[in-house]
Amino acid sequence: VLAGHEDIAGVAFTGSEQTARRIAGSLAAKPGPLAPLIAETGGQNVMIVDSSALIEQAVGDAVISAFSSAGQRCSCLRVVFVQEEIAAAFITMLGGAMQEIELGDPNLLATDVGPLIDGAALGVMQAHTARMDREATLHSVTPMPESREFGFHFAPRAFEISNLSLLQGEIFGPILHIVRYSSDQLDAVVDAINQTGYGLTLGIQSRIDSTIERIVARVRVGNVYVNRNMIGAVVGVQPFGGEGLSGTGPKAGGPRYLHRFATERTVTTNTAASGGNLQLLSLDDDPTREGNLVY
Repeated sequence: VLAGHEDIAGVAFTGSEQTARRIAGSLAAKPGPLAPLIAETGGQNVMIVDSSALIEQAVGDAVISAFSSAGQRCSCLRVVFVQEEIAAAFITMLGGAMQEIELGDPNLLATDVGPLIDGAALGVMQAHTARMDREATLHSVTPMPESREFGFHFAPRAFEISNLSLLQGEIFGPILHIVRYSSDQLDAVVDAINQTGYGLTLGIQSRIDSTIERIVARVRVGNVYVNRNMIGAVVGVQPFGGEGLSGTGPKAGGPRYLHRFATERTVTTNTAASGGNLQLLSLDDDPTREGNLVY
């Protein structure tokens, strides 16, 4: 309703792709001038871990990226592609790290993962888990606490799936999906990521510069994080925003965000000029005089 009001001059929105589409439709249909929209939506966010990666760092960054805020960040890690040579070691270490996660009341400093936002979100996670139990391999589940009085808690899980196409849309919660790949499939992995249509965050864990450059050159993602976690971008330090189904492009904290809401105006004066280049010679102080710019 608000986005359809004629006095709305622009909208900056963070939320789901579906809601962003509704806002865009309301802006297009409203009376008055066309209004710009900056949308930052979700993503099928992936981390690629090659065989040169430091496994301890990759696992630590994956746990933080996938399970912080109970996976309820648009930037959270959803899928990790692990090169097959180190996949077994990665999965074993990930399972151990997940056993150390403390679920509980987020008001307590000892808590690592708090509850989901509401019962509907919990239902989505439970339904997806039921599907993954049939179609994927469960590797690890974080233990649930004895007391569950603090809200709609869901234990983080790690499933191994055969390919990325099994996931239709974003799974907004603490579930991590693992896919193994061979070294000669790297370009195909990046192509599969691009084919999802999402382009918010991507993580790369590698100590080979040429591999990092190869992925960055091919992937269509707004924010790439190399050898670090994928969440917690600081506005003004790490400009943040996605492309494709993940957003309209301009990044919060970036140099072009406010420009999206600005109207550009130009003045062109038809004057005779000598020489190769136009140069500003003087500015007449008389505001009543027409053509007060003298070239």
